[in-house]
Amino acid sequence: MSRTESAVPRPPQAAPSLTRRVLRNVLVPLALTWMAGAVIALVIANYFSEQAFDRGMLDDAYALSANVQAGERGIELLLTPREVATVLFDQIEQVYFSVQRLDGTLISGQADLKAALPAEGSRYRFSDVNYNGKVLRAVVLEHDAEPGLLMPYRVVIAQTTLSRTALVRRLLGYALAPQVLLLMLLAVWLWRGIRSDLRPLGELQQALDRRDVHDLSPVAVVQTSREVQRLGNAVNALFERLNHSVRAQREFVGNVAHELRTPLAGIRALAEYGLAQHDSTVWREQLARVAERQGRASHLIDQLLALALADEARTGLAREPVRLDVLTEQTVLRHLARADTRGVDLGARGLDERVTVLANEALVEGILDNLIDNALRYGGRTITVELAGRSLSVIDDGPGIPLEAQRDLMQRWAQGPAGQKLGQGSGLGLSIVARYAELLGAELRLDAAEPSGLRVSVTFAEVHYRALQDGYGNASGAAGGSAS
Repeated sequence: MSRTESAVPRPPQAAPSLTRRVLRNVLVPLALTWMAGAVIALVIANYFSEQAFDRGMLDDAYALSANVQAGERGIELLLTPREVATVLFDQIEQVYFSVQRLDGTLISGQADLKAALPAEGSRYRFSDVNYNGKVLRAVVLEHDAEPGLLMPYRVVIAQTTLSRTALVRRLLGYALAPQVLLLMLLAVWLWRGIRSDLRPLGELQQALDRRDVHDLSPVAVVQTSREVQRLGNAVNALFERLNHSVRAQREFVGNVAHELRTPLAGIRALAEYGLAQHDSTVWREQLARVAERQGRASHLIDQLLALALADEARTGLAREPVRLDVLTEQTVLRHLARADTRGVDLGARGLDERVTVLANEALVEGILDNLIDNALRYGGRTITVELAGRSLSVIDDGPGIPLEAQRDLMQRWAQGPAGQKLGQGSGLGLSIVARYAELLGAELRLDAAEPSGLRVSVTFAEVHYRALQDGYGNASGAAGGSAS
């Protein structure tokens, strides 16, 4: 074989079918159990057949000993050879006998027929002997000295085991043949039943093979068993998550394509106009406008990415204990420079008390960033971030939002009611906050502030994490306090 041929990887062997595996896992233990039962049945049949034949042989020994009496020459057997043959007659077996004195001297029968003697306290004993090259079953019956007899004697009866063996074989055949037939019928029945129960899996596989790559609708699940139903539900749940992810990606791409078209076109128009001018003052003015438009576009991209993150977070949101007081202070400090540039007084209160909730730090930070950003864009001259227990609020003294417009403002691309100038934003800020709050299981409320303005509050779900709060660590505890 050449190197090229040896380097070609072999195709993987096909895995065995589930039907065969289940059938094998059922039938192999069943067959082993059946074989063990057959062996036990054979042992029991052999035992009881030996008991029956041994008892008949012992009766022959008693019948023969009944004809042993004291004669002129001592103990002798009174039966003639013909009479002995009549007493010990058997159509199949060859029967041998011997009447002996206890010292082994022969009275009648075969002189060389020997067998194991009874144990002390017993009159007879059964054993297997080898006589003239044949395996015989023998019994030894001892008689003590009786009235009219000069001395005790023993009777030995031995016979072949053809009848016993034939009987055991017949019993085994009659017992095993029906069991083999029943086992075969059981295998056919199990095979049909397993195929019927596993047919929904094949139908599910065929349905998935025929399905288009863009088709993420639920598959039909035949509820024949709990396992098949769970598998179908898991597949449908996966399709639902994939469908949600695909929709989020498509929406993100559509949002980016739609919303960036206008600012990019504006940036290009400003750049072209500036290049057509020869006055450096005009160039500087156009560059400032380009920078402003670029900042808006960057902010829009950040919001679109945040919204896409919120859509994706539905399937794999990790929650952990979050210190609201520390995170609020850090966020407020990060926005102070921007607030000073805009001439806005940004402050915080309620940060002296340690507050821990079970949430996601990135989502909580996103909520604060968007609420503060909205307040800086559309609020008045004063913005206050307030932490009261599990409730986090951002309050401004701006124009506020009418009650009938608050629900619409939480939808994407909403920019406030007609006629109310809220700024040049894309309308995604409160939509992101609403989505983040929903993911965290928090309650979002929009209320009028006193004496004017808007209060946006996010109240987190109540959790009992006192031990976590107590042992959270002192390193971040020093950051608590008020920032303004």
